[in-house]
Amino acid sequence: MAQKITRGYKAMLDEANAKIRTLTVEEAIPLVGRDDIVFVDLRDPRELNREGRLPGALHCPRGMLEFWIDPESPYHKPAFAEDKTFVFFCAAGWRSALSAATAQDMGLTPVAHIEGGFTAWKKAGGPVEETAPKR
Repeated sequence: MAQKITRGYKAMLDEANAKIRTLTVEEAIPLVGRDDIVFVDLRDPRELNREGRLPGALHCPRGMLEFWIDPESPYHKPAFAEDKTFVFFCAAGWRSALSAATAQDMGLTPVAHIEGGFTAWKKAGGPVEETAPKR
């Protein structure tokens, strides 16, 4: 018997976006370099190497997010215990919306995510560090 998905990704994104703060790239770009902001890059390493990085962003693979946030986890990262605002982003804004909602549900506040993700960031002229030579 085939699986019957009862709650798809669109519904999950709608639910996440209804409860989190969403920043446009125009709102997010001026936050780069601020001491009270942590940009969290959820993209996988191939995406970082191919597209570049947001300067100073913390790279957190999406699959490790909950474990890095939770201080009870053996994988906890101290950056997530700081009294700062966490701005999540991915390539298009889907993973980051779900991640921001998860982080907020876990008690990490304040959080936000970037609408349109790194793709919109680059298109708007946000600062980018190249990570691998282009061929």
